[in-house]
Amino acid sequence: MRRELRLRRRTDFDAVFRGGAMWSSPLLVLRALPNSLPHNRYGFVTSKRVGKAVVRNRVRRRLREAIRVLPAKPGWDVVVSAKAKAAQADFHELNRSVTDLLARAGILESEPGA
Repeated sequence: MRRELRLRRRTDFDAVFRGGAMWSSPLLVLRALPNSLPHNRYGFVTSKRVGKAVVRNRVRRRLREAIRVLPAKPGWDVVVSAKAKAAQADFHELNRSVTDLLARAGILESEPGA
C-alpha cells in the first residue's frame, strides 16, 4: 500500500480512535473518521493477543490485500483492529468481514458482486 494511503502517525490513529464511529464483527473492529483528502487512508492494529509476530504480520498482509481491491468512497481515515480470532481465520473470512464492516460504515461505493 502506498505511503500516502496509510495512517502512519500516532496523532492520526488517536484522532480516529477519539472521534470516529465504530463497527465490529467477531473477527475485526473498524473505526472510521471523515478526512478532507481526495483518498482514503488506512491503518491496521494487531495486538500481541492476535499471536506472535509472524501471525500478526500475516493478518495485516491479508487485511491490506482485502482492502486494496475494494471500491471505497474517498475521504475517510479507517483503522482496522484485529481481534484474537482473526489469527485462525483464512483470507476469505477476513475479506468477508472487512467488506461487511465497510458496507455497514457506508464507505463502499457499491455492493461487491452486484
